[in-house]
Amino acid sequence: MSTDHSPIFSLEVFPPKRNAAVGTIYDTLDGLQGVDPDFISVTYGTGKQSDRTATARISNTIRQEYDIPVVAHLTAQYLDKDGADEALDLFEQAKVRGVLALRGDSVEGREPAGVFEHASDLAAYIRSTHPDLDVYGACYPEGHPEATSLSQDVENLKKKVDAGVSHLVSQLFYDNSDFLNFISLAREAGIDTPIEAGIMPVMNVGQVRRMGKICGARIPHALDRMLDRWQDDKKSLRAAGIVYASQQIADLVAQGVDGVHLYTMNHPGVTRRIWQNVGDLFEPPSR
Repeated sequence: MSTDHSPIFSLEVFPPKRNAAVGTIYDTLDGLQGVDPDFISVTYGTGKQSDRTATARISNTIRQEYDIPVVAHLTAQYLDKDGADEALDLFEQAKVRGVLALRGDSVEGREPAGVFEHASDLAAYIRSTHPDLDVYGACYPEGHPEATSLSQDVENLKKKVDAGVSHLVSQLFYDNSDFLNFISLAREAGIDTPIEAGIMPVMNVGQVRRMGKICGARIPHALDRMLDRWQDDKKSLRAAGIVYASQQIADLVAQGVDGVHLYTMNHPGVTRRIWQNVGDLFEPPSR
């Protein structure tokens, strides 16, 4: 089991896709041997019973078989109170450290449950019904795509923290100045919870362009140049992406951030190489 780092270092994994063998999660987890996270977060689907079962099962595997603390994701939009209670009970049985309360993506043709309209509503419910669970929340360094401004988004984030969120994990970003500016705004707004910087390594051009549009993540000139240079050379782009993510992390640690949350995309080899580059930065300084 990891000892807590300063700053925090954590990972995100997701359960195998429905048409994939369940055992593939072991390939991911075994491939992360040698990486030393403070916790691993496990993603959640759109709210079906199979989603909460998969998240709970993988969380239990990580906790019991790999002895790593776990944070389980839970999405609000299509969840009613019975579903929330079932998921939270499953997570408690899996002995998770906490729950990352999210609104979740919209699904075309599916009606929201209308119970937890915002992540803050779900956070407050978890806090009131399962007080032993830590409540985590998401934040957007460049503003939520639906927010009218970054300032408005920070105001909404303060409501989420006031509802019971005690730890924040950011959406991906590619320019550290955007994250550091967001941190300043959050602290000015009275948000004093730990805020981890979410880093997603570049592995292919389509992924970066697509996630940039979905999350509103700005692509700086240096990264854009990388994408153009190696768009038809996957091996070189992946190698450059590892360097880019490692440099982002080193700069963030030098700037004194609370922590780094690495989106593994279930690619343990990439994660291991990044950890080899930056792992020493998360250890106490030598005297």
